[in-house]
Amino acid sequence: MRIVIKIGTSTLTYLNGNLNVHMFENLCKVIADIKNAGHEVIIVSSGAIALGKSKLGLKERPADIPAKQAAAAVGQCELMCFYDKAFSQYHHTVAQVLITAEDFESPDRRENFGNTMRRLLDFGVLPVINENDTVATAEISVGDNDMLSALTAVNINADLLVLLSDIDGLYSADPHIDKNAKLISVVEDITPELEKLAGGSVSGVGTGGMATKIQAAKLCINAGCDMAIANGSTPELLYDILNGKSVGTYFKGKKV
Repeated sequence: MRIVIKIGTSTLTYLNGNLNVHMFENLCKVIADIKNAGHEVIIVSSGAIALGKSKLGLKERPADIPAKQAAAAVGQCELMCFYDKAFSQYHHTVAQVLITAEDFESPDRRENFGNTMRRLLDFGVLPVINENDTVATAEISVGDNDMLSALTAVNINADLLVLLSDIDGLYSADPHIDKNAKLISVVEDITPELEKLAGGSVSGVGTGGMATKIQAAKLCINAGCDMAIANGSTPELLYDILNGKSVGTYFKGKKV
């Protein structure tokens, strides 16, 4: 299988922006094992701004766009350093790929991106993608890489996109407000009623929420790519998802 795994900021870092070392190392170990099993894996990773905030000694997440971009520039170096060190011990080579939504809007740039990704996978490399926050502002404002990961999955013909975040999946109501909210395990179509269930970022350290995840799911479903939303605090859930077990919310792509 060709799998895209999107890792949210809240999965990688603590609220203060420092790396959650235990979580990070366990996640990389599971992903390395999945790759060892013969699957092609692409990571779409958030976390640059949070790590940059910590590295710069800032008490709060930057409020203005230039400061966020500066933090991202610093934090991206930290992020790739952590990934390189973590996967090197399992003899996997990582590659940094920084892109923007505009790269998918231009036919030439989209084709170049696809060609590079396929060649990296042919070489057995594990690409680590993030939005180029130093020059782009779309993800900083609203996206948290959910849509970017969906665009990536669709354009490289991935079989599955997994969004790892601080939530278990899509609920029938906001579980933080309604104790009777039920987890929706399988979704085959994105209806207007389903879209109304979307909310904002829960943790406060990321910028995305269920709304962007639903939009990502709509893109994947229509392209025939399956998608899952699961809680990143238990990386071993990736094994269950690949084995077809009921985990989080699973969106079934429309197969031709």
